[in-house]
Amino acid sequence: MMAIDFTLSEDQKALQRQAREFAEDVLKPLVAKADAEPDPQKGFQAIKPAYVQAYRAGFAMGFLPKEYGGLGISNVDLQIAAEEICAVDPGLACVLLVNGLALMPLLWFGSAEQKKKWLTEATSDPTGEYLAGWVVSEPAGTPGGTANFDHPDAHPFGHGVTADHDRGAGEYVLNGTKYWPSSAGGWDLKGANVNTVTVRTDRSKGGRDGMGAVLVPRGTPGVRYEPVIDKIGHRLNQNNNMVFENCRVPEENVFAVGDGDLIISKAFTWSGPVAGIAAVAVARAAYEYTLRWAKTYTAGGDQPIIYHQVPGYMLADVAMKIEACRALCWRAAHYLDMYDSEGHAIGAMSKVYCTETMFEAVFQCMQVMGVNALDRVHPLEKQLREAVVLPLYDAGNVGMQRRKIWGVMADADFDPRAFLDSKPITFKKSMEGLGVKPVVPELARV
Repeated sequence: MMAIDFTLSEDQKALQRQAREFAEDVLKPLVAKADAEPDPQKGFQAIKPAYVQAYRAGFAMGFLPKEYGGLGISNVDLQIAAEEICAVDPGLACVLLVNGLALMPLLWFGSAEQKKKWLTEATSDPTGEYLAGWVVSEPAGTPGGTANFDHPDAHPFGHGVTADHDRGAGEYVLNGTKYWPSSAGGWDLKGANVNTVTVRTDRSKGGRDGMGAVLVPRGTPGVRYEPVIDKIGHRLNQNNNMVFENCRVPEENVFAVGDGDLIISKAFTWSGPVAGIAAVAVARAAYEYTLRWAKTYTAGGDQPIIYHQVPGYMLADVAMKIEACRALCWRAAHYLDMYDSEGHAIGAMSKVYCTETMFEAVFQCMQVMGVNALDRVHPLEKQLREAVVLPLYDAGNVGMQRRKIWGVMADADFDPRAFLDSKPITFKKSMEGLGVKPVVPELARV
């Protein structure tokens, strides 16, 4: 008998039901008003009651191991819960996901003492308001160090935020600006409970050797949070600037010195299938709404448009894309479960393919509805705004995720049948950096 089985276990069915009920009964009543709020920080604050309930239900920290107070859910389980929440609003779901982006690196690269202190704290907040911020992205510019975090040249190329080691004081001193970090400002723009910040720990080295991560707790002097970015989508997810000015952090808050590049690569591998399933969820919601519309709307004819070939074919295409993308996300998540999230290529594949395919699917649903889809009385307008975010964020498909797939494929030892045969692929630093320093032809220099 084949081992492949897509049937949910009883526990997974219960998880799916719990997530669906939370999304429909707790989150949905808050979404429309929060999404329409002109002030993005107030919109973020408006979903705090839903976040607290999500925290208490285990959705905010459930990915952490039981030994630290989490639920120890698998990546596949995370897919099941995330789809239900994202079908209602992927912005709030992104806030939950960011907790993982910030804390999973500590699980992979931190010391036993660091894991016990910070992960236990994250799962035991009696208020249910605990937020962990993921602070990687930096302002665009020349140089600008987000996508090119693994640039081989020394500072200022690559990551610009520096953490200079003051050995005499036993501290690292942070300077620079981060742009787009999620949840970093916290509920009151005075900081998340803890922010995981990727930094340049050695200015003389390139991105593959000179980076690390720093845990910056709320209330640390030398940090300020600038106004929240006003986005077209994911408006319930906070993004802002985080500025460091001689911010001093104790040595015990620093980890993965020399391996900060691996933190970024692995974290955005872990989140890849989650971003992919978020896209599936948004497209699913658009498809289900449009299908109901097509079964009642006649467009002035004598029968609903579902009985016309073009709308029927278009909706059939959308349904096929949704099922295919869900299967790819589940496959990628299963692979990550097998190899401790070491699945950099397949994680990126699920993110790239599914977010781009599902954006097309949402637009196809709008085509079926025609100009009616533009009326905000229908959810398609918001769903398109949400769908367009997904290929661009979480290590953008063009800037970072495709390059990661390329780097794995270009390795001399890459086995193109590895995923077919469920074999592990060890991610190496040599797989990073492709394309970040292309050779410029002499003609272009003139």
